Amino acid sequence: MLQELASEGAATSIAIVFIGAAFLGALSLYARQPLLIVYILLGMIIGPHGLGIVANAELLQEIGEFGIMFLLFIVGLDLPPNRLKRMFGSTVLVAVLSTAIFFTLGFLVMVAFGFTTSEAIIVGVASGFSSTLIGLKLLPTNVLHHRHTGDIVIGQLLIQDLIAIVALIVIGGFVVSEGAGSGNLAVRLGLAGVTAPILGLLAFAGVDRLIKPLFIKFGAISEVIDLIGIGWCFLVAFLATLIGLTPEIGAFIAGISLANLRVAQVEAERFRPIRDFFLVLFFFSIGSDINLFALIGHIFPVIALVLIFVVLKPLVFRLLLQITSEKPDVSREIGFRLGQCGEFSLLVVHLAAGTALVSESASLILTGATVASLCVSTYLVVRRFPNPIAIDPGLRRD
Repeated sequence: MLQELASEGAATSIAIVFIGAAFLGALSLYARQPLLIVYILLGMIIGPHGLGIVANAELLQEIGEFGIMFLLFIVGLDLPPNRLKRMFGSTVLVAVLSTAIFFTLGFLVMVAFGFTTSEAIIVGVASGFSSTLIGLKLLPTNVLHHRHTGDIVIGQLLIQDLIAIVALIVIGGFVVSEGAGSGNLAVRLGLAGVTAPILGLLAFAGVDRLIKPLFIKFGAISEVIDLIGIGWCFLVAFLATLIGLTPEIGAFIAGISLANLRVAQVEAERFRPIRDFFLVLFFFSIGSDINLFALIGHIFPVIALVLIFVVLKPLVFRLLLQITSEKPDVSREIGFRLGQCGEFSLLVVHLAAGTALVSESASLILTGATVASLCVSTYLVVRRFPNPIAIDPGLRRD
């Protein structure tokens, strides 16, 4: 009966997804697991490779793409230029070195198991990112967010996000050039390095001449401000597609162009529920693509990547932070908080899966390893450090 209902259209499928997410979400609180895992597991359970209750996962994936746009839009809103200036120094050094180390390890694992160079490169790139959503969700807002540990965690995640944006721009060049010759591809990638800054300059000019006056005039009407912000996000995303960039990159540029306005942080908070709505559908679609039987056939590379994410990442971050004169206990805690693979990893592989850069098997391996690392890492943080969902009441902070 549920299968018949879900086949009737997107509205019924969305309803089923959110009903399932609500029930599993409640259970996740008892298991001390993040909701991101719930959405992926739900896709595995009721998607085409599971019970088949929601068979048209492709439609939900298309709708869920809006969640990625809003995710990058909010990342941009959180990155005013003056904040970026403060992050240069040891924060950038640790982020770049750690990304390079885990790129190398991820690359070597895939090569060792017989995957192609392009697949190894994509998985290597994805291996360098920790989870922004998990890292921030497990930071107690009244304890660490405005203190040194919280600043370091947030700084590392923001630098990783910027590296991920660069990776998405490069992969986006392959996406728009799919089927093209290598020469044409090189031209398109070169053009992306030119068109992205040009779009950024136009976006900043547009904010200064158009959006800022509108915000000043209608600042007392929050609904209008929200509509202007959303409209600006979609406009810049549309312009990005016209010049050979992806709409996600356009959304990120739109966010950065608004970041210097005083209303930016308020807008970022207001847009998070919209982002979360669409991300539920996106991560559900990620889970719906996971075939457990096929994943079992690649269990050894999955285990190798999981060990890198949850064992070596905490150690590497701890070592790098101590080299930059951080205290051992602070370095240790930050290492555990960043010891997983994240949503930008899934996004990178998801985008690359639409091209010949990465096979279904390689995408499945990275997705499975990411999900496992999120589960293990969350459990370790919840057990050992202050966080909002700690098992030990003495560690529970919010």
